[in-house]
Parts: sequence; structure tokens; C-alpha cells
Amino acid sequence: MLSSYAEPDDDGLRRCPVCRRIDRPFSRAVAYGSYDGGLRELIHLLKYNGVRPAANVLGRMLAESIAGLKESFAQDQDKVLVIPVPLYKGKRHQRGFNQAERIASAALRVLAQPELQLRTDILERTRDTHSQIGLTSHQRRENMRGAFAISSAVQVTGREVLIVDDVYTTGTTVSECAKVLRRAGAARVWVATVARTLKMASKHANEEAGFGLPKSRGFEEKSEEGEASLESVDFQTLRP
Repeated sequence: MLSSYAEPDDDGLRRCPVCRRIDRPFSRAVAYGSYDGGLRELIHLLKYNGVRPAANVLGRMLAESIAGLKESFAQDQDKVLVIPVPLYKGKRHQRGFNQAERIASAALRVLAQPELQLRTDILERTRDTHSQIGLTSHQRRENMRGAFAISSAVQVTGREVLIVDDVYTTGTTVSECAKVLRRAGAARVWVATVARTLKMASKHANEEAGFGLPKSRGFEEKSEEGEASLESVDFQTLRP
């Protein structure tokens, strides 16, 4: 339940005055669309059914999100480090791949921008974590606390970093990643995901204008045109 004093922040998310005083460890987060319908199915095909070609479609969507951040990156930076949220080694072995890494790689191929450098060797997951489903905000933070580490701080000191993941739910996971990166010396941290779980935030009429999802570029409208359109995806051909 939202406080009656809740107001939209820079990303359009409605937060109470106390929450707005808590500085987020990342500068801005953007997403391609809402985590429902065809987009949700496509993400599930990749994560849970192992349909790896789905990463190419999701990568094109992520590329659009990243393109919206380009003007925010510092012009004097040689490279922006693109770091996918890592999986714990046990889960990666079980799944056979890291979906965030595959989506990020596909997105950078689409963007073909040499200043974006994919790095999968800097941020690591040091322990397994429980599912975040059903946890309170406090439990989510405790679940993620200390779950990530930096392999070499010198590689991120003074650098801008873009964290990439498939879905942004409450932001607990990417916030923990961003905190670790900032403590290691990263100048600024950004977040780009394919989908955003809007139902976890405000249900006010202006909600879709938030979190890098303005109505003019929202998922429903975007799906009607463009290379990343879900209408052009034949889900049956993607299934194993």
C-alpha cells in the first residue's frame, strides 16, 4: 500500500518521502517492456526451457533499452563496462548458461558500439540465494546481502558500468550488484533489463510512464513495429 505522500521520482516510480531519501546505488534503470504476455513467455522459453535462440530476440529488445541510455554515458569514457548479473556456479551448471549474459551478448552485437565492452569476469556470485518470490523487502535485501563480489577492483575504478539482467522486479538484486561495484570504485552504475514487473510498483494511471517505459515507447505500442517486435516471433519454431 502506497503512502498518500508518495510522489514520482526521476524514473517515474512513486515512492514515499522516506524512500526518496534513500539514495539508490545506480543512476538510472531502463527496461524494454512489461513482464507479461508474450515477453514473459519469451523470457521463460530461454530461462526454463533452454530455448537459446530466444536470446537473440530478447537481445534486440535489450539493445533498444541500452540505446536510450547512450546520451547519459560520460563522453570522456573510453569504454562502458557491460556486466550481466551473474548466476551462482551451481545454478549456471544446472541451466547450462547465464541468460543475462546471452541476452547482453546479443544486444551488443545489434548495437555494434565499440565503447560498450562486455565483461563477465569482474562481478561474481559468491553464494546461492533463495527465490525472492514471496519475500518482504527486508527479507529480499537480507537474501542478497553479500551474494556478490568483485574479482578485481582496479578494473572498475573510475569506470562507468552498465548492469544487465532479464527482469527487474523490485531492484534488490541489481541494487546489491551496484553497491558492490560502487564500493569497488565505479564512477556511475546504470541498469538495463528486458522487462520490468510493473505490478510490483504503483498501480496509478501514470505508472507506465515510469522506469524508462514512457507510454510512447511502452511495450504494447512498441510491439506493433520495429525489429524487436514480438509479432515477428514464431514461438513454435523457438520451442525445442
